[in-house]
Amino acid sequence: MAGEDTTTRRAELADAVNAIEDADSKNDLIAAIEKALAVAGPKGHPDAIEAAADSYKKAADQCQFEVEEPVEQVASKDLPQAWEGMASVTAQEVVAAAGRAAEQMTEAFRQGKKALECLADGVRAAQREDGPGLVDLRRARNVLGGPDGVFDWVETGEDMEEKERAREIALAGARARHAAAVRADDAARAAARDLNKLASEARSGHLDACVSPVDKLMLADTAMVDENSAAREYNEILSTNDLERAGERLNSMSAEDRAEFQRMLDASASPEERAYLMKALAAGNDMDSLGDFSQKIAGKDEAWLARHLTPVVTEVDANGNPVYDTTQNSFKGQQWIQGGDGQEASCVASSTVNARAMVDPVYALELTGGPDGQEDDPDAFRERLVDEQHRVHDDGDGERGGFFNNGPPTGMDDEGWSEVADNELNSPTGADYERQDLGSADDRRGVLPEIEQAVAEGKPVPIKTTGDGGHALVIIGAENGMLQVHNPWGQTTWVSEDDFVNGNMDKASDERFPDATGVHLPR
Repeated sequence: MAGEDTTTRRAELADAVNAIEDADSKNDLIAAIEKALAVAGPKGHPDAIEAAADSYKKAADQCQFEVEEPVEQVASKDLPQAWEGMASVTAQEVVAAAGRAAEQMTEAFRQGKKALECLADGVRAAQREDGPGLVDLRRARNVLGGPDGVFDWVETGEDMEEKERAREIALAGARARHAAAVRADDAARAAARDLNKLASEARSGHLDACVSPVDKLMLADTAMVDENSAAREYNEILSTNDLERAGERLNSMSAEDRAEFQRMLDASASPEERAYLMKALAAGNDMDSLGDFSQKIAGKDEAWLARHLTPVVTEVDANGNPVYDTTQNSFKGQQWIQGGDGQEASCVASSTVNARAMVDPVYALELTGGPDGQEDDPDAFRERLVDEQHRVHDDGDGERGGFFNNGPPTGMDDEGWSEVADNELNSPTGADYERQDLGSADDRRGVLPEIEQAVAEGKPVPIKTTGDGGHALVIIGAENGMLQVHNPWGQTTWVSEDDFVNGNMDKASDERFPDATGVHLPR
């Protein structure tokens, strides 16, 4: 049956509206009306969805009273100084992390309840709106009667009036059905986005390895900003994907390698050091690289680690919400920017380099800290960054200026873009990146759930924007219907889902590049 999923129904009914508007003959109009009638109505049982929402509310209340509040009571008491474990931290730190986890769990259930209630409302409204549209379409079909035969080629004035009256009724019905389909699709996508996001935030459970519950909790809780900062929930060091991959690698290690990695963790001076070591493990680095990295970051404070290992930190406002204005991404004043100054046409290579640095701290430190990992020189960073951009550009057979094709980068085709995206991001994320062309608003709308799930898991998503030329960007986050977009001009901004769908991506760069026409999805 046609229209089995919400996005397909939406597109099919939009096509049906156009077909009714454009139909020339009576038979064409009949076919267009029957096409609109063939699309299935909005699926779902609002009452059952609301019952599920009620169960989330009960879980939230239970979590608050039986977990969150007792943990708060423990936190208010005197606690022993040390806590034994892989992450040798104070009991106060552990209880604080447990308190945050309990609070987040309560809030997750409440947000899940809200998402399901919105879905139930959307499905109910869509079903209510769809019915009258069906009635109008059936009435229009009855007005037209049977199709014309081969000899019914003469159309009288009365026939034309009847056809136009039927068209008017049919358009009202098809538009009503399309509006209902839009409502159902928007509700379904919003629910999927929010529930996937909440699932990704149940983070400690993704570390499936032989480590203690305390260690799992502390590693999942550690952020690249101060633990009392409102920005910590947007800046955890380990993503869901990092935790899963780190667990897989720990479980597959030989006893000798596991003991050596344990020694590195035990020698770490802070939870942040340990979290970055686990992130380096998740990124696929070998034992020699991990040992070298461990020594380079040993004893470094939180600010040093964040500056050298994290190209993008999400800023928040006074209310704890992400700052949706454009923010600069820099290392001691030198931006993470193509060509070092924004003048080279190396956006594909530059955005890919920056995306890899976001998921692989060993790679990031090679760029920021140099061979010994200790440098703090923005000029030296710029030189290494540009050299790496040029390497990736050449690996993708990018074009260069100059008589002998040895000048500055001047662009890269889609084949090269696909090659460098997969080559550079496969190892640190464990995903195969596949290009998908986006030729319409429906294509962009349809791919949004995959993009949002990928970035919720910690996998950056390269996109191509076009208009007057082309430009490469990377989607790195999603929150409240907004997409966090990194631009290799050395900045990050947020655009709405509607901007992405409807050709307003110039907000992430400039007016030359409004349309998202391609994406590389991690599979």
